[in-house]
Amino acid sequence: MKKNAISTGRVGFALATACLIGLSATLMSSSHREAPLIANDPLADNTDLYAFRSPDNPDKITIIANYIPAELPFGGPNYYTFGEDIRYEIHVDNNIKTPGDDIIYRFTFRQENEDPTTFFNIRLGKQNLKTTFRCEKSTNGGASFYTIVSHGEVPPNNIGPRSISSPVGLNTPDYNTLIDQSIAYASTGEKVFCGAADDPFFVDLGGVFDLGDLPRQNAQSRDGLGHYNVHSICLQVDISSLQKDHKPVSRAVSILDPDYIIGVWASASRKKSVRSKLRTATRTTTMTISIMPRVVMAMTMIATGCKFPGSACRSPMKW
Repeated sequence: MKKNAISTGRVGFALATACLIGLSATLMSSSHREAPLIANDPLADNTDLYAFRSPDNPDKITIIANYIPAELPFGGPNYYTFGEDIRYEIHVDNNIKTPGDDIIYRFTFRQENEDPTTFFNIRLGKQNLKTTFRCEKSTNGGASFYTIVSHGEVPPNNIGPRSISSPVGLNTPDYNTLIDQSIAYASTGEKVFCGAADDPFFVDLGGVFDLGDLPRQNAQSRDGLGHYNVHSICLQVDISSLQKDHKPVSRAVSILDPDYIIGVWASASRKKSVRSKLRTATRTTTMTISIMPRVVMAMTMIATGCKFPGSACRSPMKW
């Protein structure tokens, strides 16, 4: 997707298909590494945003924000994961009469080296990049937050069967078991997953930047993001929790009932120290450095072919 980083604009699109198409406008924020101002900060790069009515549970909405473009699955020993000094957020606007966002989900991550004696990411049941997260929620436009998941776990990267399933690794039946074990249930009812996933977005990046050779004149188009991963933040939320008056979807008068239209966008922010020119004091503020523009969706439309939690309904690729 093509957007420039560090932009505060927001653009909406009507969801005209059953499953959200991850569209956003040119000259917005975030990228698959093609936006120059965010290319050197991949941990904060918001690649795509998806939102759809959950086919496995039509009373819920699934929202997926993807970060960290073009992850090499074999990128050890320094595997990608969410940044500790980045604040990841999913924003929901469900009422046109109120300014700004009505609901915000905030995610922060921390890492722990459980086995400093090895450079292997996984060994003997321990990880040297053990990542956990906290999820907070605001229902007053960000004026205050409260914790809904205090200690969620991010599954390790899908390194390979010896690391995941053998007795010298995690001794887990398979990687899908790790994913299932990492799904958290928030105190307010949301289902939450944070972890690596196969990037579902299709784009022929080689053709795009070969002087716009699209479709390719002398060859078949190819998926430039195939066999690359992203890190996904996934939420499954009751429609009644997202609807401004907390009404269930059964009370919608039509498939495009305006009371069931929401706007969703995602962001990543870092702390920034600001030094005063008039005095030596330094204050710390938070600067948003990556924004995925707003998508407008009807919560009454049912998606097909996708289910919680994977961004592409596929496990992350492994080497």
